[in-house]
Amino acid sequence: MKTIGIGKQDFAALRESDCFYVDKTSFIREWWESEDDVTLIARPRRFGKTLNMSMLECFFSAKYAGRGDLFEGLSIWESEKYRALQGTYPVIFLSFANVKETSFRMTRKKICQMIAELYSRYAFLFESDKYTDSDRDFYHRVNENMDDADASISIYYLAKFMHQYYGKKVVILLDEYDTPMQEAYVDGYWDELTFFMRNLFNSTFKTNPYLEKGIMTGITRVSKESIFSDLNNLEVVTTTSDKYATSFGFTEEEVFHALDEAGMSEKRQIVKEWYDGFVFGEHADIYNPWSITNYLDKKKIDIYWANTSSNSMAGELIRHGIPEIKEAMENLLSGKEIALELDEQIIYNQLENSIPAIWSLLLASGYLRIVKAPKDATEEDQSYHLALTNREVCVMFQRMIEGWFKNHTPSYNTFIKAFLASDLKAMNHYMNRVALDTFSYFDTGKSPCGPEPERFYHGFVLGLLVDLRDRYEVLSNRESGFGRYDVMIKPKDIEKDDAYILEFKVHDPEDEETLADTVEAAHKQIEEKKYDAPLLAEGISAERIHKYGFAFEGKKVLIG
Repeated sequence: MKTIGIGKQDFAALRESDCFYVDKTSFIREWWESEDDVTLIARPRRFGKTLNMSMLECFFSAKYAGRGDLFEGLSIWESEKYRALQGTYPVIFLSFANVKETSFRMTRKKICQMIAELYSRYAFLFESDKYTDSDRDFYHRVNENMDDADASISIYYLAKFMHQYYGKKVVILLDEYDTPMQEAYVDGYWDELTFFMRNLFNSTFKTNPYLEKGIMTGITRVSKESIFSDLNNLEVVTTTSDKYATSFGFTEEEVFHALDEAGMSEKRQIVKEWYDGFVFGEHADIYNPWSITNYLDKKKIDIYWANTSSNSMAGELIRHGIPEIKEAMENLLSGKEIALELDEQIIYNQLENSIPAIWSLLLASGYLRIVKAPKDATEEDQSYHLALTNREVCVMFQRMIEGWFKNHTPSYNTFIKAFLASDLKAMNHYMNRVALDTFSYFDTGKSPCGPEPERFYHGFVLGLLVDLRDRYEVLSNRESGFGRYDVMIKPKDIEKDDAYILEFKVHDPEDEETLADTVEAAHKQIEEKKYDAPLLAEGISAERIHKYGFAFEGKKVLIG
């Protein structure tokens, strides 16, 4: 087994050090022989996008002329036609992976700095007499403080200068194009950045006669209206596309072969359970390369891919989401599927108000996999059936949800202990502490009679589901008897543990004088709607079914 080079994204360095590498050079042939001028490939993070872009640079760039040794023994080198093509094109390779600034001014400055560095790398071009005084003047104007007009056409002009020098059109590679867009959404400068990026992309990829072929990679397909409105020559390849399905990520055959070489064949099943599950187009059983290479290196199961970034956007969208988002998350964590229509174009400024947009983002980011999809637009049902991708992703979300309460208030752990011990006094004491600390954390709003407290207690239910998962099945807002209960906590071992029914109610001063009246109304609803019917039917005696009413008034809670 070759040495595992964790985090190596430079193709030349990887090959020169003879590190473990899964041959993806067939992607070179597939992409080059396509008739697409510009290709946008969306894949989750850590799926080999940067390594593949580096591979393309090493293969096509004149900078790597005569470096066929980098490709010896790989599939692309079997073709005489492609051996002759290696190192024969001018290539512009730019990555936005590290553009993660908190303001538009700093983002714009960083992008301009990166373009200026590109120009510096090609300063040797201007030793030639091929350029006019106007060309040289533009070259000197490219810097981190250049104006919008120069910035928007800077890559276009670099392609022009390289075309003049080499006598060939240019290959342009832009890696992680959408990283700045995600930061702009999070930090509130989306409109400013999209205007800037739209002009840059238009001149680079649309109105550029010096472009041979171009690729952009990223995690998401940002909506055409946002930045691609002028790019009608763009081929978009998302996770639902069949194109390049096995070029990013490891196939099961590749993973099992690597395990065999490492003398770990007996680990196939546990590796499949934890790291399989990604689906690209109609090709299932795709594995995340970051998790697999880390597992091969460390030889132990752990959360590798899910811990490579903060996952903050996914967490924020779920934590601040409306109850329907949290209920869907409950189903997913319980191993169930959700079904909904998707739009793979991510409109970031609609994420707060669009449920399909949130699930589309989570799908593109790799947290969800497609279990069933419509075959084409003629099908009456256009719903996609989604599930959590694999065990690694499930554990990531469980830990994330645990952190919502445990990291925010130590009272949560004590409340759970009091709850299981049926200590009503302690439950009231600690629940008020939990609610006081975490209501605003769930963006519940200020109106005590409005619907916003639902965000808190549906988040609280997710916390229960995760915290009690070993001993209980936690169900919420489900049909039962003659109505709907808020939460049922059913023991997995009905001989050992008791069951619980929780009814949440927001205090309505028009109908209830005190919080105690609200608690009584909650109990009345539990009895009238016969929420205990399924528990009784399973053989749990009535005295072992604990029924609690939770009454909310602002950040005050009364449990009875």
